[in-house]
Amino acid sequence: MSAARGGASPGPSAAGQQVALPTAHRGPWSEAWRRLLSNRLAVAGMATVAFLVLVAVLANLVGRSNPTFQDYSAIQERPSARHWLGTDELGRDAFSRLVHGARVSLAVGMFTQLIALSIGLPVGAIAGFAGGRTDNALMRLVDIVYGFPDLLFIILLRAVFGGSVFMIFLAIGLVVWSNIARLIRGQILTLKEQEFITAARATGGTGTHIVLRHLIPNSLGPVTVAVSFGIPRAIFTEAALSYIGIGVNPPTPTWGSMIRDGYSLIFSSPHLVAIPAVAIAVTMLAFTFLGDGLRDALDPHTRGASRLGTGR
Repeated sequence: MSAARGGASPGPSAAGQQVALPTAHRGPWSEAWRRLLSNRLAVAGMATVAFLVLVAVLANLVGRSNPTFQDYSAIQERPSARHWLGTDELGRDAFSRLVHGARVSLAVGMFTQLIALSIGLPVGAIAGFAGGRTDNALMRLVDIVYGFPDLLFIILLRAVFGGSVFMIFLAIGLVVWSNIARLIRGQILTLKEQEFITAARATGGTGTHIVLRHLIPNSLGPVTVAVSFGIPRAIFTEAALSYIGIGVNPPTPTWGSMIRDGYSLIFSSPHLVAIPAVAIAVTMLAFTFLGDGLRDALDPHTRGASRLGTGR
């Protein structure tokens, strides 16, 4: 027999001839992960976020002392071997409060996004898939929430529900879910006209099956990016609320409350304000870098441009 034609890469067969070997196919998520790891700023942001999460989880071990304990014999001490970042006006260890504040800030950022997803994702999915009056009614509700001033809405919810950590989660989450709903609706309006959705309908797929099996999974890329940008926004909102005195109830330490407490000592002990402010800035910058990296990695247009540029 003649050798196999077609220019495929050769491989040995049982008869000693050369046959084509299949090439490895990289899935969309593995390709996105590869692209994310090639982005140095995104990797730096991811490493910083991982470090902060580790510090928050191990806060009781890392913090060295009780963040709410008031040592009146060590009021407003300078940084030392005993108190690495000094103490505040009540004798509380600043390093311990900083570490435990990371736990609160990260928890606020992440849990508010979970609340926003649990509300915004079904609302946006139902509105985009159902269309008509259902879409109009749900989106008018989204527009009302979206148009209401965020900070004022959170203050009203805080006044009604109180200032516990969970209630701060809920208050911020009830404000930011509208962004997720609008994003999901837009994605589903685009996707439901695609051929694979038509094929799913033709094979007898129900509306619930199509939404859960096809539409929502294919919308997760933009949603992941939105969540990564929403976390620093929630962290900053909590810090702003704590700074003006309507955030998490004391004595729970937060970075915003540390800035507020240290403001009166800004000239004598500026580090009590600067260190938590830098912690907020670094955290927000890390999530921003990670969000930018995720957006580039998950954007199909960016992936297509990369292939064209490399000739693949």
